[in-house]
Amino acid sequence: MEKVDKDMNIMEAVERFPIIAQVLMRYGLGCVGCIISSAETLGEGIAAHGLNPDIIIEEVNMILEKQQEQG
Repeated sequence: MEKVDKDMNIMEAVERFPIIAQVLMRYGLGCVGCIISSAETLGEGIAAHGLNPDIIIEEVNMILEKQQEQG
C-alpha cells in the first residue's frame, strides 16, 4: 500500500494523492494554493499552523488505504 509521510513535499504529495488537499482543507489549511507548498513538507506545513502532523497524516493514510481496498 502506498502511504504518505510528513517528509513528503506538499505539492508532490497532493499531485500524487489528490485526497490530501481535501483533508488539509477540512483542517482549514490552504496549503495547496500556497506558494510555500512547493518548498515545504507536509509535516512542516501542518505544524506551521499549530496542528499535529502525525494525526493528519494518519487520517490521510487511512483514507488512502480504504481507497486502495476498493480498487
